[in-house]
Formats: sequence, structure tokens, C-alpha cells
Amino acid sequence: MSDSFIIAIDFGTAYSGYAFSMTPREAEINPHLKYWGEEAGLESPKTPTCILFDELEEFISFGYKAKLTYLRMRGDEARNKFFFDCFKMSLYGKKLNRDVIIEAANRKSMKALKVFTEALRYLKEDALKTIAENTAGKAFIASDFTWVLTVPAIWDPSAKQFMREAAAQAGIVSKGKEDQLVIALEPEAASVWCKKLPANGFITENPEGDVLEGTQGRQYIVVDCGGGTIDITVHEVLDGGTLKELHKASGNDLGGQTVDRKFKEFLRELFCDGVWDEFEENFPSEVQKIMHDFTLFKKTDEDVEFSCPYNLGTLAQKKKAVEKFFKIVQGASWDDGSIKISKEKTRSFFDESLKGITDGLKEILKKDFSIEYILLVGGYAESKILRQHIIDQFGDQCKVLCPVRPQEAVLKGAVQFGRNPAVVASRKSAFTYGVAVAERFNASKHRADKKFTNNDGEWCEDIFMRLVQIDEDVRWNENIEHTLNPIEADQKKMRFRFYCTGRKNLMYVDEEDAKEIGKFVVNSPNTTRGMNREVILKIKFGFTEINATATDVDSKSVESIKLDFMTK
Repeated sequence: MSDSFIIAIDFGTAYSGYAFSMTPREAEINPHLKYWGEEAGLESPKTPTCILFDELEEFISFGYKAKLTYLRMRGDEARNKFFFDCFKMSLYGKKLNRDVIIEAANRKSMKALKVFTEALRYLKEDALKTIAENTAGKAFIASDFTWVLTVPAIWDPSAKQFMREAAAQAGIVSKGKEDQLVIALEPEAASVWCKKLPANGFITENPEGDVLEGTQGRQYIVVDCGGGTIDITVHEVLDGGTLKELHKASGNDLGGQTVDRKFKEFLRELFCDGVWDEFEENFPSEVQKIMHDFTLFKKTDEDVEFSCPYNLGTLAQKKKAVEKFFKIVQGASWDDGSIKISKEKTRSFFDESLKGITDGLKEILKKDFSIEYILLVGGYAESKILRQHIIDQFGDQCKVLCPVRPQEAVLKGAVQFGRNPAVVASRKSAFTYGVAVAERFNASKHRADKKFTNNDGEWCEDIFMRLVQIDEDVRWNENIEHTLNPIEADQKKMRFRFYCTGRKNLMYVDEEDAKEIGKFVVNSPNTTRGMNREVILKIKFGFTEINATATDVDSKSVESIKLDFMTK
């Protein structure tokens, strides 16, 4: 049943949402989206990634409701609560463990795993409730579905594993049914959706009118422009419409929130002498309202104009006449209670972010690919300034496309990906993976401190035996197999230790930049064949998880492990 029932959660930095499909396996998938924001007078495919807990760390609310509730709170009431906004970025660029803590808006902190777990639990329960309302009240439970959770492709493997563990704690999957949770990389999910779109499915016109997957060998770049991260992947369409990753996922943390931050910095510069700081501290809901309005202005390429909040005006006037603040700063003017920021000034807020995207794309286009298209997806791709900049920079090399609803591309593609994860036929390995082995000691080749002696001679320990090299093509669910032998005739156990590194190769597993990601011991009780016994090691490079299994051929003794990137 769960094969055809799919729920995808797009857990974004700024906004989150979900989509689902109940169509039979052979039918074309048409994902249904939940629309949010009724309490804020909106209808949006995503809700703000905000969560509110009480003083005892008990969950209160998520999304628009959490934001509105918190913004209405005053003084001590707000100070006692835990309000987290855009907290997904706390996982970016970090090696994570299960005890990592994150800071709430009022500087109090909580365990990150609890914050993410409760957010996912809310989305899970809301999805099951929405589906029940759309199926004449039929009750469903989580295990009736295949769940898809989207993560940035550029995240460290520990962050991807962290999300899987939060999903398990949230009750999305249960023990023994872990394969009912598929982790999808955001730009890949968007690519899966966009490759099927007809010409009229794009804002920037697709002149040929054919779908991207219609031509075998076609190569394109997907730029997922999120609130937090810019996530870039490169795909080639293979026979049958499956995709091959041509270049390891790349990107940065210069998403749409970088623009918001520059806008806020400008307001702080404009309302100097501590006026803005005082306003931000005492009237956070009014600051949120300005920032919300700015997200709408960000989509256009016009002057930004908004009414000066009463409290900001009052604080400013205590220092000097409001108009005087505008004399010292270029690009802003005061017009009878309204603040106007010029189009040129607004564009400057985009500079750092757009440079980050441009530099990333130039690196890829330098390489020996035949890129025909640049595909812009994600909520930040709704910005006209961003789209025009990419067309100006690269329009003579590639066609720049953006789907009509770029914010929904990841969600809709994630549902399709849940039905058929093998649609991405091969990926580039993000790391070099290996296992520790012993070799016969060779004084001209091995370090003396690695030498040890047993009944069967001199050996060198801690040798790194490479399983997969960084940037190597790894096929979907590929098994890599090696045969290993004991190093003593009467040895009854074989110990396996697995490592990953960002380097192409290592000699020893204790070199710099090598991280142990798992170990186990396999029993080999029958010693009659001495050192001629064989243990078959299979490493399954699935997707965001890697499984290792070792089997003693004679006794059929088996040990398995999921490699753990969250070890301390």
C-alpha cells in the first residue's frame, strides 16, 4: 500500500510544507499540496519554518500560528518561551552529533534534535489529518505511506542523518520500516519535476517547446534558490528519462535571507543612534511585519515603499526630526510618513548573494560539459532581480528557465521521487570511503610504528583500503564487494572499521581528515582452513545512507551496520 501512498515534506529554511499522492502505482502522479496561512489571510503552499515551545519545552505551535502567537506576546511572556525561526541553518556546514543545541530568539537554548523532531511531528500529524479530511474521514497511520524528506544536497552527511533520526523520533517511520523514509536532495527533486514540464510550465519561455527529458544526452544545471542555501547540481538525461549527476553538488549559504539581512542592516544604518536596535528589541512584531512585506517587494524590481510604523517614528523623533535621518544615507527618502528605498539601492542588497550564485555557475561552466539550460527553482527564484541577473550573465551560453511556481518544484518532485528513487541513476560520491585492513609489513613502504607481529609473521596495521573515491560515479543502490582473509590461522573474529575522508586517498586510517563512521566484528568460528577462509564485505551505496554487511563464507555468520556520520 505504501508504495502508491506518498507524503513528501519539504522542510525549508524559511518556509516548509508537504504534498501527497494517493494515486495507484501505474497512474500518473499529480501531487496535492496543502495550502497554509488562513489565520494570516493568506493562501500559500508553504508555512514559515517557525516553532514555539512553552517554558517547560513543551510544543505549542508551528508555522504562521507560532509566528502570530509569539509576535502578540509581550515582555516576560515572550522571554519565558522558546521561539525558533529559520533554525534549519543551524545544521549547515557543521559536523553534527545528537547533543548539539541551538539558540531560540530570546537566546535561551534547546537540543536541536528535539526542535526538529517536534517540527516534523507536527507536519506528519497535520498531513495525516489533511488526508483524512480529503478521503471521507478514512483514518490513516504513518506506516501506510512512503515518506520523503527533502534536504540540501550540499549538507554534510551528518546533517542528512540528523534529519532521518529526527523523523524516526517524530514517528514518521518505525523500527524495521526505515526504508519507508526516503531522503531526497532538494535540487534533485526539483529536477525530477521540471524535466517533465511542457514549454508553458516555465515563466522564462522554453522556445523549443519540448520537455527537458525528451532528449537523451541533454545536460542542464539546477540551481535551487532557497532562503538559506543555494544548492547547485548538474544532470544529464539518460535513455528512458533517468538522470545522471555530472558534477558533485555545490553551493553556499547565500540564499534569499542574505538579501533580507542586507535590507535590515540598511534600516539599522538609516535609523542610527540606536533607534533601530531599540525598535527591534521592543517591537519585534512590527519588525516582522516590515520583513514580511519586504519578501513581497523582493519578487519585483521596483522601488520599495512602506509606511513607517508608528513606534519606529516615535523612537526616531525622540532623537531628531525623522527627515534628518534620511539626510545621511543614500538611496532612501522620507515622504510624509512613508519610507521609500530606491530600486538601485534595493538591487544592492542582492549583490553578495548574486555574486555567490554567479561564481558557482562560472566554475561549472568552465568544465567540459555541454550545458544547454540553467534551471532556477526554489522560493528565492521568484525574484525578478535574481532571474534577470542570471539571464544577463549566462543567457548567451545557456537558456535560463524557471518553472511557473518555483517554490513548489521541490515538493512536487519529491512526491515523484518517492515513487521512483531510481530516477537518479547515478551520483558523484561526495567522499572517499574505506575500511581499515592489515598488510604484510614492508619496511620500504610502511611506517615502523604501524608494525606488529603475530604467529603468522610481521604485519602493518591501519592501512586504508579504498572502497569508493570522491567524485566517482556511484550507481543507484550499487553494491561494492571485497573478499578479505584473516591474518592469523586460529583467528575467530574479524574486526571491521570504516572511514570517510574528503581526500582522494589515504595510506593510513589515522591520517588527518579521516573520520571513523562505523565498526563491527564478524565471527569466523571454523578455523580448519586457517588463513584461507574468506569474509565477503558488501558496501551498499544507496543514497544518503550507506550499509555495510560482512559474511563469513564457512559459517554464514553475518554482521551489518548503517554507517554513522554523527559519531562524536
